[in-house]
Amino acid sequence: MNPEIKRRIEQIRRGDVPEEYKKAIVGIIPDSWEPKKLKDICEINPPRKKKEAAQTTFLGMSDVDDSGHIIAQHKMDIHQIKSGLTPFERGDILVAKITPCFENGKGANTKTLQTETGFGSTEFHVLRNKKDGDFVFYHTISHSFRQKLEREMTGSAGQKRVQVDSLGNYVIPLPGRSERRSIVDILSAQDSIIVLKEKRLAEKQQQKKYIMQQLLTGKKRLSDFTVPWVATSLGNLFSERKETNCEKLQLLAITGTQGVIPRSKLDLKDNSSEDKSKYLKIRIGDIGYNTMRMWQGVSAYSDYEGIVSPAYTILKPVADIDAKYFSYLFKLPETVFLFYRFSQGLVDDTRNLKYENFKKITVRYPSDRREQTAIAKVLSTADREIDLLRQDIDQEKQKKKALMQLLLTGIVRVTR
Repeated sequence: MNPEIKRRIEQIRRGDVPEEYKKAIVGIIPDSWEPKKLKDICEINPPRKKKEAAQTTFLGMSDVDDSGHIIAQHKMDIHQIKSGLTPFERGDILVAKITPCFENGKGANTKTLQTETGFGSTEFHVLRNKKDGDFVFYHTISHSFRQKLEREMTGSAGQKRVQVDSLGNYVIPLPGRSERRSIVDILSAQDSIIVLKEKRLAEKQQQKKYIMQQLLTGKKRLSDFTVPWVATSLGNLFSERKETNCEKLQLLAITGTQGVIPRSKLDLKDNSSEDKSKYLKIRIGDIGYNTMRMWQGVSAYSDYEGIVSPAYTILKPVADIDAKYFSYLFKLPETVFLFYRFSQGLVDDTRNLKYENFKKITVRYPSDRREQTAIAKVLSTADREIDLLRQDIDQEKQKKKALMQLLLTGIVRVTR
């Protein structure tokens, strides 16, 4: 990477704001760059093609991520497409127009589309620029683009939308063609790094699922362990912890992916009650689960002592077992299905698994605690590898944001 770009990225990470950054923030661009409105360089929401191929692609909001990547494509025959959907062609830019999808960065560059044409959710705007689509795309996922258009969204709370006029009047600083290509090359290379690391993460996650399926079902035994497995009800292994009035302890959250963590680490608004006298105590070595979401596998082993919302159920081991092992067993699809069966409620949104039903569930597990611990260590090692990969990907995404800030504003100039 260009040494000047590296230096500038480090400045951004340190929070330094030199004079040229301040100029970029207030919209001062290099003299040789020309400010252009999107409507002057792009077709916005172009009409559907009169002649279309027999096969096309459908993209919903859930098929694109907040980095502008298509994560799923649904091939369809053209006659299956309902009227009213948003038509686009390969290479067009999709921009979500409804909150919170727009605020979360939903959108995509469709140059990797598997068909020549596609149809998307009605909540997409389409931008078409056949020559500089990649350059336009990077602007649409920039912080300044989101920030400006968020202020101009109209509609009721929770259903605000980006209007065509606001989109069309957004101004892009346009450098010369050669510099545009250089900028796109650098950002595309960074994108490729992220995609490769995300692919590696997906492979590691799949490997872990396979290992869990083998070790937690006894299909494969670790060496040196030959003691037979046993079956018993969960009530023989765990009791319910109902300790309250512990307001002075730290507030924790139980998540499906990050485990038990301090509530302050969640990037969410704190909606917890001011009166925490009824909040439940959770100790190190306990397992907590979301009473309304246990059938979705929302449970975790706690490495912290603190308090959690009464919406959770807290389990404390009462037998000679390794609770860490059971925290993994509770994530196994077969076990999660049992949680679903024993949950009560007319529809999924109201299903809950209270301890009185949880304790009736029968599971099979190694009777030798040492084997439980050995299996838990194998899976914990896999978790650490996955966490390191996630951290690495987060750093690469931060680097991409820094690159966009530097290159799309002209703070750092690049040439071929």
